[in-house]
Amino acid sequence: MPVVFITRKAHFNAAHRLHNPAKSDEWNRNTYGKCNSPNWHGHNYQIEVTVAGEPNPETGYVMDLADLHQIILERIIDPCDHSNLNLDVDFLAGVIPSSENLVVAFWNQIEPHIEGARLESIKLFETARNVVEYRGNQ
Repeated sequence: MPVVFITRKAHFNAAHRLHNPAKSDEWNRNTYGKCNSPNWHGHNYQIEVTVAGEPNPETGYVMDLADLHQIILERIIDPCDHSNLNLDVDFLAGVIPSSENLVVAFWNQIEPHIEGARLESIKLFETARNVVEYRGNQ
């Protein structure tokens, strides 16, 4: 059977601050610039979750996209949308919420809930020009 890749897109809006509490304020300002603002800043994030597998001979689906949508909604959108990623999201506690760290955390939230297929990648668009992708520990 062929392996097919399916992708579901979603979006959320959130605020964050890039700040390493183990470093000095000067280091944080020099490293993160405006992203270190103590008053936070926000993004209109877009997430793309791709799963792969063989189409089920009975349904023709790799995975029902409605099921994938529900997983993304419950695990990522509901806790993150219109939230402060530093303060409001339990699974991000203690994490510097860079896009790189976010995609790994999102993977850990989504992957255990994928059935009958494998999580292939998560792309996070922080802006139209800044995109981060994670493909698990390959």
